Amino acid sequence: MMKCISCGHELTHDEIGLTKKLINRGATQYYCLNCLSEKFRCSTELLEKKIEQFRKQGCTLFIAKTDN
Repeated sequence: MMKCISCGHELTHDEIGLTKKLINRGATQYYCLNCLSEKFRCSTELLEKKIEQFRKQGCTLFIAKTDN
């Protein structure tokens, strides 16, 4: 499992995708939502909304959620 390069938190697929989307698509080291929010000086809630926005736009960095 991948870990945040700043705090060591285990990462989700969305956190990896968001790091690639916001920092560098070719990134090989990633940040968790908390560390990304500190880096960009915004709330984690805003980042979660951005993930949903990118997902709805069809960005392939984010797995589509299914209704199960």
